[in-house]
Amino acid sequence: MGTRWTRPGPYLLVLLCYGQLLPWLMTVGDQSLDEFYNETEAKLFLQFYEQTAQVVLNQFMEAAWNYVTNITKKNREDMLHKELERSQVMVYFGSRARLFKIAQFQDPVVKRMLSKLLDIGKAALPKDELWEYNKLLAYMETAYSMAQVCLDEGPCLPLEPDLQEIMAHSRDQKELLWAWQGWRDAVGRQLRPIFERYVILSNKAAQLNGYKDMGALGRSKYEDETLEQDLEQLFQELKPLYLNLHAYVRRSLHRHYGPDIIDVRGPIPAHLLGNMWAQSWVNILDLVLPFPKKPPEDITKIMKGQRWKPGKMFEEAEKFFTSLGMLATPPDFWKKSMLERPPDGREVECQTSAWDFYNGKDFRVKKCTEVNIEDLLSIFHQMGHIQYFLQYKNLSILFREGANPAFGEAVGSMVTLSASSYQHLLNRGLLSQQHQDSEEEVNFLMGIALDKIAFIPFGYMIDRFRWKIFDGTIQKDIYNQEWWNFRLKYQGLCPPIPRSEDDFDPGAKFHISASIPYIGYFISLVLQFQFHEALCKAAGHMGPLHQCNIYNSKMAGKILGDVLKVGSSKPWPQVLKELTGKSKVSSEALLSYFKPLLNWLVTENVQQGEILGWPHTALAGQWVLVILCIIMFLMILGLASRLFIMEKQSANKDSSDNTETGNINFLCVPMEPHQAARGQWLLLGLCLILMLCSIILTIRIFTWQNQKPPWMKSDGWGAD
Repeated sequence: MGTRWTRPGPYLLVLLCYGQLLPWLMTVGDQSLDEFYNETEAKLFLQFYEQTAQVVLNQFMEAAWNYVTNITKKNREDMLHKELERSQVMVYFGSRARLFKIAQFQDPVVKRMLSKLLDIGKAALPKDELWEYNKLLAYMETAYSMAQVCLDEGPCLPLEPDLQEIMAHSRDQKELLWAWQGWRDAVGRQLRPIFERYVILSNKAAQLNGYKDMGALGRSKYEDETLEQDLEQLFQELKPLYLNLHAYVRRSLHRHYGPDIIDVRGPIPAHLLGNMWAQSWVNILDLVLPFPKKPPEDITKIMKGQRWKPGKMFEEAEKFFTSLGMLATPPDFWKKSMLERPPDGREVECQTSAWDFYNGKDFRVKKCTEVNIEDLLSIFHQMGHIQYFLQYKNLSILFREGANPAFGEAVGSMVTLSASSYQHLLNRGLLSQQHQDSEEEVNFLMGIALDKIAFIPFGYMIDRFRWKIFDGTIQKDIYNQEWWNFRLKYQGLCPPIPRSEDDFDPGAKFHISASIPYIGYFISLVLQFQFHEALCKAAGHMGPLHQCNIYNSKMAGKILGDVLKVGSSKPWPQVLKELTGKSKVSSEALLSYFKPLLNWLVTENVQQGEILGWPHTALAGQWVLVILCIIMFLMILGLASRLFIMEKQSANKDSSDNTETGNINFLCVPMEPHQAARGQWLLLGLCLILMLCSIILTIRIFTWQNQKPPWMKSDGWGAD
């Protein structure tokens, strides 16, 4: 096999039990490989892979589940060994898949399956480096999961639920700052020393797979050569909506916290937005409500009054999918899932996730559920993942994934658009008021926007930041500076206290510490509204898109189910077209959903005289001034040179005419020679002044660009 098996596992028995595999082992070195690696043999080869992968992946998922639901050293070692076995199998099958001349095959399914086998990810690393890489990843994820922030006199608080509760509900900016800084000190500073090594090994794995760096490998999953340009176009289309929301929220926070904390024309301090990462602002709805005299009902309070439990919340999400005629979750889901934090005190990873164990019957969710509306909608999202798993469970393992990495997220989020609709909440007994007036409708849309629209730049910038690290644009000595430059540029946010390169604030976000790609969340944000619009039409909805609820629509369920069954067996543009009629991701449905709110925001911001954006965008204007100064300097210098030549020629030509008077022409005006000389010196002086202006502005701009931003500590800057 070309690889030394250090810990033979049951998957070896699977390989050897199939006698047909022996020809593969005996043909290594055979001179007639071209004849052997034909399309018929490729189908047999893929069958061998399927039989092996089901066992190996199931064992790895079990080991990983055991670790994240009971974080111990033993469980970590077991997971790492199973990960190594999985990687060895991927290397074995990936290397042999390369021997097939895929381009000559006729069956598109066989070609697509073999193509998916070619990229083996981190498994391409040499054994020792793979072991090191897996240990790094496990350490970073564990450091995040087990981090706590300790009070001076009192207990230590974990992220979930304690620190998140503070960030969501406290209105004391000092308490918010304590939680915000404490979490970054507890997590980011641990990861700072090892992140560079993680980047090096990530890039090596990507290069061994034939990609320039890890960012390029991640982008390849979308099978789109114009992905980056398409994403930028989507962001620019959505940017006006975000800028108007940002300006309105900034003004509202200014009213609450005052001018000492909030600059109405500057970035917003990142700790004041109701979320540890400022990716969702829904928890500050009470501070920014457009019509505060008509506050929405407190759904969390209603849930607690009705004595909801985590199990009931999952059952509610299950009912939604079965109302569409879709598949019910198997009994083992309810037995094996971790639906709330275990009461026995063991350490667990509370980051919510859905799991497929690759045997067609075992699917689970891991969540430390709290009884509130945010967690209820999160559960709907996770059950969307589970429904995707159920629908494509009969496909090849190679196709058991979303049509692209964003599809699974979009399906789950699309369902929450119906689940959070006013009509659905009313029908499920979580609201009592029968109708919304126009002002209440704006309040409702503001609540959705604080979650969805606030996320737009955050979802976009996370991987753009990482891609710049992977391609070497961002060097290790400016990780934290560039993180906050990105957050300023895209989100209009700044840190509430000075930061340094001893800090590593990106690591305080789970998806960075756990090495999970993030751009799919941005794409899914747009896709979910496309899906929602298409299924609302299928359900016969008439009226504004934000009022649609597809609950109980068997037609919508059938269309969705047919798309989910395809998995990744078809190119995603084709799958998207089957669902929406369009083969490209489009922002039209999202903009349509929020159109009433955008109209209100624009009107409100104009009346308040709001400035969209934040002051640092003035740098572009400074560059314009520099360019204008340089152009003016060159024009006047050219004019002065020309005048000197013309005056010299004029003096020679007209010397006889002016002999009696002694006059010469300067700027086409006859004057005394000493007056002409004075005019020439004045012109040169003006040129010099303009030149100095250009130089000073240029130096100032380069100084601004190269010096640390105002939030970076002078004493810590440049530290490793």
